[in-house]
Amino acid sequence: MKEAYWGYWLVLLGVFIVVVMMLVQSASTTNTEDYYQLKEVANAAIYDAVDNSYYSQFGEVRINKELFVANFIKRFAQTVSLTDTYTISFYDLYESPPKVSVKVTTDSGSFMIADEQTQFNVTNSIDLIVELGGDASYCSTGDGNYDRNGQFSGNCPNVITQNKCWYYN
Repeated sequence: MKEAYWGYWLVLLGVFIVVVMMLVQSASTTNTEDYYQLKEVANAAIYDAVDNSYYSQFGEVRINKELFVANFIKRFAQTVSLTDTYTISFYDLYESPPKVSVKVTTDSGSFMIADEQTQFNVTNSIDLIVELGGDASYCSTGDGNYDRNGQFSGNCPNVITQNKCWYYN
C-alpha cells in the first residue's frame, strides 16, 4: 500500500510541474512576441508618418503625430492575438526631431494557483528616434534626370534618401 501512495504523489507532482511549465511558457512567449511585434509595428508606423513635403521645403525631418498613432493602432490591431487584452500608451510624441515612446501592456489572463488568483501582465516599451538622409543612390526627385539604365544623374537636394531608426529600451 505504501508503494501505491508514492505512485499517486509522483503523478500529482508531474501534473503540477506540467501546469507550472505551461504558465511560465505562456508568459515568456507572450513577452518575446510582443517585443518584436512592437518593434516592427512602431518602425513601420513612424516611417509612414514622415512628412516628406515639409522635409523637401525646409530640410528638417518631421512626423505627423496623429498619423503615427493611427498607423500604429491599425498595424498593431492586424497582428495581435485575439485571446489577449492589450493596453497601448504613447509617451513623448515629438514631431521634430522625430521621437516616439510606446508602451504596450498585455493582460495574458488570470490563473488560479492555491486558491489565489494570479495575473501575468507583460509590459514592453520602446523609444524610437528617426534619422533621415545620407545616401544619394536612393535619390528620386521626379524631375526626369535619369539615364537610359534608370540611374539618377545629378544632385538631389531636399530629398529623403536613407532611413535609420534608433531603438532605445
